[in-house]
Amino acid sequence: MPERSAASLLQHATDNHVSHLTLDRPEALNAITPDLREQLIERLAEASADPGVRAVVLTGTGRAFCSGADLRGTGATGGPPAPGDVSRTLRLGAQRLIAAVLDCEKPVLAAVNGTAAGLGAHLAFACDLVLAAESARFIEVFVRRGLVPDAGGAYLLPRLIGPQRAKELLFFGDALTTPDAERLGLVNRVVPDADLVRTAREWAERLAAGPTRALALTKQLVNASLDGDRATAFAAEAAAQEINMGTRDAREGLTSFVERRTAVFEGR
Repeated sequence: MPERSAASLLQHATDNHVSHLTLDRPEALNAITPDLREQLIERLAEASADPGVRAVVLTGTGRAFCSGADLRGTGATGGPPAPGDVSRTLRLGAQRLIAAVLDCEKPVLAAVNGTAAGLGAHLAFACDLVLAAESARFIEVFVRRGLVPDAGGAYLLPRLIGPQRAKELLFFGDALTTPDAERLGLVNRVVPDADLVRTAREWAERLAAGPTRALALTKQLVNASLDGDRATAFAAEAAAQEINMGTRDAREGLTSFVERRTAVFEGR
């Protein structure tokens, strides 16, 4: 059974080396409160450090994946904030959450079960793989509120779909259907709503059965490749190869090739 204390806004269960994280505020469309954000960051850090966890699935309950940040009670509709308050809140809040996904050493799979808006959309886009139910949709809601995109949106989107497409989404704020999201490259696969949980479990268990350290290093290389030059990328690749060749999974992979059998990886 998933863990959920009375104060918890996040369901958590680990099964077959997969950490399942489920946003559990369906009455608020899984909007992110500071408490929920901190629980997510903590669970992602635990998954990253735990050798018994080899993949992570992130999803939501109800009809939304995540409708964004919960602005109720934040004073967002009051007078102008004090200088530095907004940037400080963003650095310590939404940006930390997106970084926790990007920096997690285990593959993170988003199973987008419904609307993903604002911070919720960026939470999905920060994941390594994205599955989406047919009824899901993605909304860059910031422009509708007269806001600049936050939670890493202007960093993530151009890297995923290029600057022109990113500007179209950010400038207009139109709801993006899952077929369009898949066509643009924001979603790996769209599945019928009834198949989302099963497909996410299948993908996550395939990841969990893989060479965990090699996947972590591969994730690191791919994420860093868009921010540096070729020489830096090649040097990072060589360093990653050096590190990975000392793992048991690398030895198993090479031995299984010579012995003409399927490799059995331990995540070490």
